[in-house]
Amino acid sequence: MQYEQVYSFLINKLEKELPAYLSYHTAAHTKNVIAAVEELAAGENVSGNDLTLLKTAALFHDAGFLQQSAGHEEISCIISREYLPGYGYSNEQIEQICRTIMATRLPQSPSDHMGQILCDADLFYIGKEGYTANAEKLFREFKYTKVVKTESEWELLQIEFLSSHQYFTKTAINLLDAGKQIILQGLKQKLDTTLAVQHESEPARLMVDAILTVLGVTIAGIALKLFLVPNHFFDGGITGISLLVHEVYHFNLGLVIVLLNLPLIIVSYYTIGKRFAFKTLISVILLGICLLLIPNYAMTADKLLISIFGGAFLGIGVGLIMRTGAALDGIEVLAVYTLKRTSFTITEIILGLNIVIFTIAGFRFGLETALYSILTYFTATRCIDYVVEGLQAYTGVTIVSGKSDAIKYQLVNKLGRGITVYKGERGFCPASLK
Repeated sequence: MQYEQVYSFLINKLEKELPAYLSYHTAAHTKNVIAAVEELAAGENVSGNDLTLLKTAALFHDAGFLQQSAGHEEISCIISREYLPGYGYSNEQIEQICRTIMATRLPQSPSDHMGQILCDADLFYIGKEGYTANAEKLFREFKYTKVVKTESEWELLQIEFLSSHQYFTKTAINLLDAGKQIILQGLKQKLDTTLAVQHESEPARLMVDAILTVLGVTIAGIALKLFLVPNHFFDGGITGISLLVHEVYHFNLGLVIVLLNLPLIIVSYYTIGKRFAFKTLISVILLGICLLLIPNYAMTADKLLISIFGGAFLGIGVGLIMRTGAALDGIEVLAVYTLKRTSFTITEIILGLNIVIFTIAGFRFGLETALYSILTYFTATRCIDYVVEGLQAYTGVTIVSGKSDAIKYQLVNKLGRGITVYKGERGFCPASLK
């Protein structure tokens, strides 16, 4: 085996041909891994041909970056099989080198002692004083390749990786594990500090919620007083009942809305939470005030325009209030409470409840009015969806596998997807013996 000759050949190739964006996986990294292999091999009593094979595997383990970063281990093996025969390596030795290289693929899975040594050498920097400098190089590289986008994502990725990482050889454990734990603790403290700073921005978030509340109430008030009420269209929920009372008995609409919402707001205090109940109370009171201030003025007499634009404004207003963690109508309290116990969305629950209200209104004020009111609420529910959930639709996938760590790594680090991990175990009841 002509190791020195193949070393000169490949190091020269790495120094000249590796892509410029690689700030971590450079020729210098390969040299560092070879040095780490020599140090670990001495501690693990590996010498002779085995040491040469290990150093060759370390030399070629990142050669795949000459072509691409994704799947570079497989490419490194292809390059090894292409060049090593010309330097006196047998097919059996080359296959051993390739097995050792493949062990470094994340999550690491060495099947023999040589693979364990190379895996530990590849991540030798983790427990050393130079961790921060190496981590910064890797962050720049990952940011360029869009593995991570922000420094916060990088901090979380480091913590996740270091928490699950383990050294395989006794030498690496003795040399590096304590240092790795110190580095991990420092990263966690840094993350706690970042979260504390974010928590200090609570006043800014409250200010945004206040602006959304005022804006949502105003838009909903405009929908009611400029579109629905002057044309005798009906809202849904407690607001719809209030409109019925207003039409029949001519009571003040704003006052009726506040009084009829109070019981459900009290219920929400105990069933949903104090914060939700307080925000909803403020929103309903502001709506009542808004209805007092905005005069009745019919923007249009066209029933189709009333249904579409009245519903759109109403949906936008309700959606903005929901974005703050509150509800604009007491019946929405029931919808949010029901949401926790069913598979229906908030808008589907509200629509179902309002159909009942519209049916009652249809008997009192005519079928045409009820039908146009239903069209109004169809428009409103679409707008609520857009405001609360966004314009894009998402698909969830559940994956059940015994190789969850490998799948998790690929989904998060390669595809950049968010995941939720459920931990479970198989269970069954065997048939009773007779």
